[in-house]
Order: sequence, then C-alpha cells, then structure tokens
Amino acid sequence: MGEVLFTAKNKVHDCVDVEKKLRVMVQYEEENVIAVKKQSTFLTQRAPQTIPAPLHCLSLQLTADYFLKDYSSKEDVETDKLEDPSLYHYAIFSDNVLATSVVVNSTISHVREPEKHVFHIVTDRLNFVPMKMWFLVNRPPHATVHVENMDEFRWLNSSLSPVLRQLDSEMMKEYYFGSDHPSSLSVGDDHLKYRNPKYLSMLNHIRFYMPEIYPKLEKILFLDDDVVVQKDLTPLWSLDMNGMANGAVMTCKDTFHRLDTYLNFSNPEIASSFHPKACGWAFGMNIFDLKAWKMHDVTEIYHKWQDLNWDRRLWKLGTLPPGLIAFYNLTYVLDDTWHVLGLGHESDVQIDEIEKAAVIHYNGNHKPWMELAVCRFKKHWSKYVDLDNPYLMNCGLSLECHMTQ
Repeated sequence: MGEVLFTAKNKVHDCVDVEKKLRVMVQYEEENVIAVKKQSTFLTQRAPQTIPAPLHCLSLQLTADYFLKDYSSKEDVETDKLEDPSLYHYAIFSDNVLATSVVVNSTISHVREPEKHVFHIVTDRLNFVPMKMWFLVNRPPHATVHVENMDEFRWLNSSLSPVLRQLDSEMMKEYYFGSDHPSSLSVGDDHLKYRNPKYLSMLNHIRFYMPEIYPKLEKILFLDDDVVVQKDLTPLWSLDMNGMANGAVMTCKDTFHRLDTYLNFSNPEIASSFHPKACGWAFGMNIFDLKAWKMHDVTEIYHKWQDLNWDRRLWKLGTLPPGLIAFYNLTYVLDDTWHVLGLGHESDVQIDEIEKAAVIHYNGNHKPWMELAVCRFKKHWSKYVDLDNPYLMNCGLSLECHMTQ
C-alpha cells in the first residue's frame, strides 16, 4: 500500500498545468471541426456541379455516334407542330441528357394523346449534339421533341441581356474565380454556394425570354430538368389565369419563403417596390401565359432589376429572386398538389404528398442521378430510366443507392 501511495503521489499533476493542456487540446479539436465543416460545405456545393463518369461517358458516346453514323441528316421533326398554339408545348432548358430524358419520359407516359405534345429542349453548344442524338434514337412514341442550341440564338447578346454583360465584367470574374475573394473557402464563408457559376449561367436565365424563343405560342409549360411528372398535366393549359402571366405553386409557410427571405429590404429600391411578407412561389413547374407576359412586358421588368443588381446588393444570385420580382402581382396560384418540392435534400416530405403530386421536384444538392441522392426518394426518378438502353449499359450507369437516408 505504501508503494502504491508513493507512486500515486509522484504521478499527481499540477491542476493549472492540466487545465492548460486541456484547453490546448480543446482548441486544437475545435480548429479541426471548423476545417472539416469548411471542407464539407465546399464538397456539398461542389458535388452537384460535377458530372458523374457514366453521364460524361454517355455524352461522349452519343457525340461520336452522331458524327460516325451521320445522324445529322436524319432529323424528322414535324416543324409545323413547333409553332402550333393548339398543341401542348413544354420548355426544358438543360445540359443534362439523362435528366432531360426522364422529364420527357415521365411526362409523356401520363398523357392520352402524345401526338399533341411538343417538347422544346434548349441546351448549350457543348451538349447540343449528345442531346439531339439521344432523342433521335430514343424519341418517345408519337410525341415531338425539338432540340436547339442556345448559342445559335443570334438575338441573345450582351446588348440585350444584363446577365451576359455581367458575365463579361472583371468584378464578376473575380467573384467566381479569385482565390483571395472574401467568400473563398479559406475564410469559411457561409454563402459559398452563391459562388456556383450556375447562378449566373445563361442556360438558367434564358427562361426569362420565352416570348422571344417561342413568338407564335400562347401558353407554354416550363419544367426544370430535376423534376418527375407523375400525372397528366394537360389541364393546366385550360386554366383561366385571370390575366396573370405565371401559374405557380406558392411556397411560403408561416414566414418562411416570403420575399424578405430572398430580397434585401434594407435597400430603398426593394423596400419601396415590394411587400416583404408577400408569398414566394416555386420555379420548376410553371405554366406561362405568353400573351399576358408580352402585355405586361415581363422581360423588360426582369432586365431593369437585373441591371440594378449588378453588384448583387438587391439579392444574391440565381433566377428565383428576379423571377419573384418580374412576376410580382402577375402570378396565378396553383393548388399545392401540382408541384411538390424538397426531394433533393434531406427533408420531411411525406410519402402521401409525393403520391398525390402531379410533379415532384428534386431541388437541392442531392440530385437523383448522383450517388448522394436521398435514397427514399430516388426510386420515383429511376423508374423512368431504361437501364437496358445500350448507351447506358455501355457506360456502366448504376442507380443503386449507397446512402442511408
């Protein structure tokens, strides 16, 4: 016992020294946690911008076959249908071939007269050939699919579009690509996601030019490429929208998703023009009345405010804030069951909500074509992908879910 007590006495540390050592250990671990959080934020925002290897392979194979097999001379679109206002027209703006095919497949699988449905797909120069090739060899029966290259819209230039002017500015280039910018990863900015170039991508903002792209049409249904259609959408064309230009589902619950969530009401221009508690609405499934759009000159409203926001002080980035502004008091409220959101992040969307919805939307970072998809929601998307398609088989596409949500 004496030996034990003697040993214990010699091992007793000074309390002050122990406290100092523990403080150093805690500080070290806190710094590690902060570093991991920064890295997690960066990777979470970066992941949706990446192209999974099978999708990259798909684009390459489609491009090679388009030229090697001379598909450039095989397009057989019925051009008279493209401008026929008596038909059902859809607009999809995307650079993702597989996602676009799911939107088209899911939509057409629920209609009674597919020959009356016309899909207008707009993409960029890089993805034009693979997108076109996909629908040449996988055209949905009887429906019309027309693929266009946005870069061939000669009228769309920097003299018309504020976004194109902003893309050329040195300030914007520094914001996106400057490593020492205040919102860089190194300083752990909470708004890192706003530096995603997609928020100022012309392929996103081209939705504000519907009347210019489709001058002969009266109504058109806009669909994002991360949606799945679960019911017949044709009743939307017969809605009386009471002179409104945009039909959309409202998204505000209590105070969440109201205009003050998106816009900077400390700015006098914003404060004097809009009500902070006005309800927001969802982009992703919108029925646009193009006659009302032209009458109210919605595109010019968008231009005005986009110009005013050259320094991003009225709102951050993206298409929803300028959309909320451009269609302010011009939005017809659709029933909530037309469009259910939230499947692209870990949300509490209920199964009965999904089953009742005409359109479900994978908005968020967890896209269904990626490994980080929310598993319990992925099946609603993957059932419209034909895994027996030769291109998808050759590229090794797998839709297995590896997460536990």
